[in-house]
Amino acid sequence: MIGYLRGSIANVKSEVSRKPTLATITIDVHGVGYDAQITPNTLSQLSSIAESHTESLVQLFTHLQVREDQMVLFGFASAAERDLFRQLTSVSGIGSQVAMALLNTLGLQDLVKAIVTGNIRLLSLTPGVGQKTAERLALELKSKLADWRLAQGSSSIGAIAPAVQEDVEMTLLALGYTPREINSALESIARSPDLINNQDVEIWLKASISWLSQT
Repeated sequence: MIGYLRGSIANVKSEVSRKPTLATITIDVHGVGYDAQITPNTLSQLSSIAESHTESLVQLFTHLQVREDQMVLFGFASAAERDLFRQLTSVSGIGSQVAMALLNTLGLQDLVKAIVTGNIRLLSLTPGVGQKTAERLALELKSKLADWRLAQGSSSIGAIAPAVQEDVEMTLLALGYTPREINSALESIARSPDLINNQDVEIWLKASISWLSQT
């Protein structure tokens, strides 16, 4: 319903606690104030932009949660972060508060990597996420990403091991890239001398994101 907001920061109100997990930010869009729940990390990013450019506008990608008793707008620094939030809340037992806490504690890339690799210990570092919840989170989302990848009929890239390619593709899918974009990226960077015979998932992932950000 509301894909994103672009405007100036009118007001910020943080939770009253030693370690706040959410803040409410009001974005003024042509004289209309929109309240959105964001993480402290997102607030820090937006505040830095606002401070460095006096009259600059900030952009916030949003997700509107509609319940019987209220509507809550959640805000994110990127579309990929918002898409991952939606995937997180699709898992049984993961509500919006826990999903925001996961994003704030681990950050986008580390959270995706923890899910794809099944790093239960890292996922459990988030307050409110116990071992069983972390296991369910990793199992369900990795399965969904794997099913998505299978349905797209992803082709093998000769310069990358199948297992490495699978991890890279699932991570990029979780970050919001389309299968077509991912295949184009992998096929293009596979010709790079730095990646030939290199089977480090992190290096392939960084190279893929770098290529995608330039297209």
